[in-house]
Amino acid sequence: MTEDQILTEEQIQEFLNTYSEWEFREGWLRRKYATPGWPHTLMLVNTIGYLAEAGWHHPDLSVGYAAVTVKLQTHRVKAITTKDTELAQKIEETVTWLPAEESPLDGFPKHWVH
Repeated sequence: MTEDQILTEEQIQEFLNTYSEWEFREGWLRRKYATPGWPHTLMLVNTIGYLAEAGWHHPDLSVGYAAVTVKLQTHRVKAITTKDTELAQKIEETVTWLPAEESPLDGFPKHWVH
């Protein structure tokens, strides 16, 4: 296991350049995910919870009917660290995944998490 490092503003900006739906505001990495409705919101919260627990790094979540806002910051140092960007990447990769066009999986017929 490698030690987490506090990121510089340049490193945070590098992350944001790659993951443009995320923002850095008031010392937190943030991302709001819209969902088709309450059941999907609950699935999203559970998915994020599972990933966070597996990584032993826990975001703050705000939950509404058709949205989840994720806020990441390493509480111990009150800064953004490699733990935050690593978890943000895993969340993004997992919750925005859709089957490829050539996949035998159909995908959800309505607009999925975005």
